[in-house]
Amino acid sequence: MNTSPEAANARLRKALEETGQRFTEQRAAVYRFLSGTTTHPNADEVFQKVRTEVPGISLATVYKSLETLVNCGLATKLTYSDGSARYDARVDPHHHAKCVSCGGVMDIPGQLRENHLKSLTRGLDGFSVLGYRLELTGFCGSCSPHQTVENSAGPMN
Repeated sequence: MNTSPEAANARLRKALEETGQRFTEQRAAVYRFLSGTTTHPNADEVFQKVRTEVPGISLATVYKSLETLVNCGLATKLTYSDGSARYDARVDPHHHAKCVSCGGVMDIPGQLRENHLKSLTRGLDGFSVLGYRLELTGFCGSCSPHQTVENSAGPMN
Protein backbone atom coordinates (compact mmCIF):
# COMPACT_ATOMS: atom_id res chain seq x y z
CA MET A 1 0.00 0.00 0.00
CA ASN A 2 3.01 2.29 0.62
CA THR A 3 1.54 5.63 1.66
CA SER A 4 3.18 8.54 3.39
CA PRO A 5 3.38 8.42 7.21
CA GLU A 6 1.06 11.44 7.37
CA ALA A 7 -1.56 9.77 5.16
CA ALA A 8 -1.33 6.53 7.17
CA ASN A 9 -1.73 8.45 10.43
CA ALA A 10 -4.74 10.35 9.07
CA ARG A 11 -6.40 7.12 7.89
CA LEU A 12 -5.72 5.49 11.26
CA ARG A 13 -6.96 8.49 13.25
CA LYS A 14 -10.24 8.55 11.27
CA ALA A 15 -10.86 4.79 11.61
CA LEU A 16 -10.09 4.84 15.34
CA GLU A 17 -12.41 7.80 15.97
CA GLU A 18 -15.22 6.05 14.06
CA THR A 19 -14.91 3.01 16.33
CA GLY A 20 -14.46 4.93 19.58
CA GLN A 21 -10.77 4.05 19.92
CA ARG A 22 -7.94 6.34 20.82
CA PHE A 23 -5.00 7.22 18.57
CA THR A 24 -1.64 6.25 20.12
CA GLU A 25 1.87 6.43 18.74
CA GLN A 26 2.24 2.66 19.25
CA ARG A 27 -0.85 1.94 17.12
CA ALA A 28 0.37 4.43 14.54
CA ALA A 29 3.79 2.77 14.33
CA VAL A 30 2.21 -0.67 13.91
CA TYR A 31 -0.14 0.62 11.22
CA ARG A 32 2.58 2.51 9.36
CA PHE A 33 4.71 -0.64 9.22
CA LEU A 34 1.81 -2.91 8.25
CA SER A 35 0.51 -0.57 5.56
CA GLY A 36 4.00 -0.23 4.11
CA THR A 37 4.71 -3.93 3.63
CA THR A 38 3.43 -6.65 1.33
CA THR A 39 4.90 -9.54 3.33
CA HIS A 40 1.87 -10.38 5.51
CA PRO A 41 3.90 -10.43 8.75
CA ASN A 42 3.03 -12.26 11.95
CA ALA A 43 2.89 -10.34 15.24
CA ASP A 44 6.48 -11.15 16.16
CA GLU A 45 7.74 -9.83 12.82
CA VAL A 46 5.73 -6.64 13.34
CA PHE A 47 7.18 -6.35 16.86
CA GLN A 48 10.76 -6.76 15.62
CA LYS A 49 10.35 -4.00 13.03
CA VAL A 50 8.27 -1.56 15.07
CA ARG A 51 10.48 -1.65 18.14
CA THR A 52 13.27 -0.01 16.10
CA GLU A 53 10.93 3.00 15.82
CA VAL A 54 9.31 2.68 19.26
CA PRO A 55 11.95 0.98 21.47
CA GLY A 56 9.70 0.64 24.53
CA ILE A 57 6.86 -1.14 22.77
CA SER A 58 5.96 -4.59 24.08
CA LEU A 59 4.85 -7.64 22.15
CA ALA A 60 1.51 -7.48 24.00
CA THR A 61 0.99 -3.91 22.76
CA VAL A 62 1.73 -5.03 19.20
CA TYR A 63 -0.86 -7.83 19.50
CA LYS A 64 -3.44 -5.40 20.91
CA SER A 65 -2.66 -2.84 18.20
CA LEU A 66 -3.03 -5.45 15.46
CA GLU A 67 -6.39 -6.57 16.85
CA THR A 68 -7.51 -2.94 17.03
CA LEU A 69 -6.56 -2.45 13.36
CA VAL A 70 -8.54 -5.56 12.43
CA ASN A 71 -11.55 -4.42 14.47
CA CYS A 72 -11.62 -0.97 12.87
CA GLY A 73 -11.30 -2.37 9.34
CA LEU A 74 -7.74 -1.29 8.53
CA ALA A 75 -6.27 -4.79 8.48
CA THR A 76 -7.22 -8.40 7.99
CA LYS A 77 -6.10 -11.24 10.20
CA LEU A 78 -5.21 -14.35 8.22
CA THR A 79 -5.54 -17.34 10.55
CA TYR A 80 -4.29 -20.84 9.87
CA SER A 81 -5.10 -24.31 11.20
CA ASP A 82 -1.76 -24.49 13.02
CA GLY A 83 -2.84 -21.55 15.22
CA SER A 84 -0.60 -19.01 13.49
CA ALA A 85 -1.81 -15.68 12.18
CA ARG A 86 -0.51 -13.13 9.71
CA TYR A 87 -1.75 -9.61 9.10
CA ASP A 88 -2.57 -7.70 5.93
CA ALA A 89 -3.29 -3.97 5.70
CA ARG A 90 -4.52 -4.36 2.15
CA VAL A 91 -8.31 -4.33 2.53
CA ASP A 92 -9.35 -4.13 -1.14
CA PRO A 93 -10.87 -7.28 -2.67
CA HIS A 94 -8.12 -9.84 -3.16
CA HIS A 95 -7.13 -13.40 -2.33
CA HIS A 96 -3.97 -15.06 -1.04
CA ALA A 97 -1.60 -17.83 -1.99
CA LYS A 98 0.39 -19.44 0.84
CA CYS A 99 3.58 -21.43 0.34
CA VAL A 100 3.46 -24.62 2.40
CA SER A 101 7.25 -24.73 2.54
CA CYS A 102 8.41 -21.24 3.57
CA GLY A 103 5.06 -19.92 4.87
CA GLY A 104 5.17 -16.90 2.57
CA VAL A 105 1.84 -15.31 1.67
CA MET A 106 1.28 -13.52 -1.62
CA ASP A 107 -1.61 -11.36 -2.81
CA ILE A 108 -3.82 -12.40 -5.71
CA PRO A 109 -5.84 -9.45 -7.05
CA GLY A 110 -9.56 -9.71 -7.74
CA GLN A 111 -12.63 -11.36 -6.36
CA LEU A 112 -15.00 -14.18 -7.29
CA ARG A 113 -17.86 -13.26 -9.59
CA GLU A 114 -21.41 -13.55 -8.28
CA ASN A 115 -22.13 -16.50 -10.59
CA HIS A 116 -19.17 -18.39 -9.06
CA LEU A 117 -20.50 -17.76 -5.55
CA LYS A 118 -23.97 -18.93 -6.59
CA SER A 119 -22.43 -22.06 -8.09
CA LEU A 120 -20.53 -22.79 -4.88
CA THR A 121 -23.62 -22.39 -2.70
CA ARG A 122 -26.03 -24.29 -4.96
CA GLY A 123 -27.84 -26.87 -2.88
CA LEU A 124 -27.35 -24.98 0.40
CA ASP A 125 -30.98 -24.01 0.91
CA GLY A 126 -31.33 -20.52 2.33
CA PHE A 127 -27.60 -19.92 2.67
CA SER A 128 -26.76 -16.24 2.24
CA VAL A 129 -23.12 -15.36 1.58
CA LEU A 130 -21.87 -12.43 3.66
CA GLY A 131 -18.24 -12.86 2.73
CA TYR A 132 -15.65 -15.41 1.80
CA ARG A 133 -11.94 -16.09 1.93
CA LEU A 134 -10.07 -17.81 -0.86
CA GLU A 135 -6.55 -19.01 -0.26
CA LEU A 136 -4.49 -21.14 -2.59
CA THR A 137 -1.85 -23.37 -1.02
CA GLY A 138 1.18 -24.75 -2.77
CA PHE A 139 4.83 -23.95 -3.37
CA CYS A 140 6.16 -20.51 -4.24
CA GLY A 141 8.68 -20.13 -7.06
CA SER A 142 11.61 -19.98 -4.62
CA CYS A 143 10.69 -23.22 -2.86
CA SER A 144 9.74 -25.30 -5.90
CA PRO A 145 10.23 -23.47 -9.18
CA HIS A 146 9.21 -26.49 -11.29
CA GLN A 147 6.11 -27.44 -9.27
CA THR A 148 2.95 -27.15 -11.40
CA VAL A 149 -0.58 -28.43 -11.15
CA GLU A 150 0.05 -30.72 -14.13
CA ASN A 151 3.02 -32.57 -12.57
CA SER A 152 2.02 -32.29 -8.94
CA ALA A 153 1.26 -35.37 -6.88
CA GLY A 154 -1.13 -33.30 -4.75
CA PRO A 155 -4.87 -33.59 -4.21
CA MET A 156 -5.78 -31.84 -7.48
CA ASN A 157 -4.93 -34.93 -9.61
